[in-house]
Amino acid sequence: MPRLSAFTPFRTRSYRFQWPADLMTSCALEMEFLILGWYVLVETGSVVLLTLFGALQHGGTLIAPMLGVLSDRIGPRNLLTGMRTIYAAIAATLMTLAFAGALTPVIVLVLVGVMGLVRPSDLGLRAALIADTVPAEQLTSAMGMSRITSDSARIAGALSGAGLVAWLGMGPAYVVIATFYALSAFLTSRADSAHAKRTSDAIARESAWTELREGVIYIWNTPSLMAIIWLVLLFNLTAFPLTNGLLPYVAKEVYRVDQAGLSYLIASISLGAMLGGVLMSRAGVQLPRLMVVSAVIWHALLLVYAQMQGLVGGIAMLLLAGIFQSLSMVALTVILVREAGQRFRGRVMGVRMMAIYSLPLGLLAAGALIERIGFAATATLYAAVGLVFTIVIAWRWRTHMWPARSAGI
Repeated sequence: MPRLSAFTPFRTRSYRFQWPADLMTSCALEMEFLILGWYVLVETGSVVLLTLFGALQHGGTLIAPMLGVLSDRIGPRNLLTGMRTIYAAIAATLMTLAFAGALTPVIVLVLVGVMGLVRPSDLGLRAALIADTVPAEQLTSAMGMSRITSDSARIAGALSGAGLVAWLGMGPAYVVIATFYALSAFLTSRADSAHAKRTSDAIARESAWTELREGVIYIWNTPSLMAIIWLVLLFNLTAFPLTNGLLPYVAKEVYRVDQAGLSYLIASISLGAMLGGVLMSRAGVQLPRLMVVSAVIWHALLLVYAQMQGLVGGIAMLLLAGIFQSLSMVALTVILVREAGQRFRGRVMGVRMMAIYSLPLGLLAAGALIERIGFAATATLYAAVGLVFTIVIAWRWRTHMWPARSAGI
């Protein structure tokens, strides 16, 4: 297959609307994570409540499969538009409370929990919409560019979030966040939908539970999909807690830096992931092998990161880890949406998002472990377990994870 330009997907009208919509959503989400995570940690001084804050953002993973069924029925574009409208409404509520001086950690946790019912499905639905609207030969390039979008937004969101709060305060910062969400919902509604022609009669033939069961059976009977679901569950249990929810704790308690230092840590792993996205947008390699090798290197780098005692070392390791994290996750997503096909894509992505429920479990367990054995020992344990079981899963499904010859994916 000829190597395509990284910008080829922009020839597709739908992608030209989806890309800026995803960019604004990602930027607003990252600003919220930094602003609210730091707020909870400073106001309560509790790492357990910080990990609860991170866990609440992923409560919706349990209902993600049903959202996947809904996506297969009404299309990912329509579902994403509705979800992003909800984000805007919650951000407007937080903005109002911040201006009124009525914001408390309890209110923050409650509203984050409400938003967490839909937020986890956002990334999966983005991928489903891309797969529905972008030509198949451009899919890897489009997913790579999408990864660049989310990670560049994470950099911008982290740096601007810290700056806006320090400069203007939380209320004005949330004016920006709510505006981003509203614009994102509008642009998403302008994207195309391959599901637009589906009739209500076709939907009515089967119950939602029957459709969900069909999707689960399809995954169970497709070895490559089963292997990927196990990998997603593992990565979110062992790797992502170290580089997502625990970063405010690492910044404040391990590296002894302020909110600006936290923004540098977030920006470093995001920059690495963005570089990985650039590589993936031009990739012409066998994706299953790339996914496995990158996942192994990613966890090995996290083992080194766990030993870092200073901000500079942490930034360097997170930058490198971000590159291989991105290579592994983009390859994983492309394989997943291709294997699922349009009929099962929403349901498969919904089950994939449900596997992210291991992230809040990993975060809560990490919070308890850190209080007993410290961050370095906890991070080492997590990275080591992730490395060992990545190899175990790759070996168990080696025919599909390490094919002898390229199968075109």
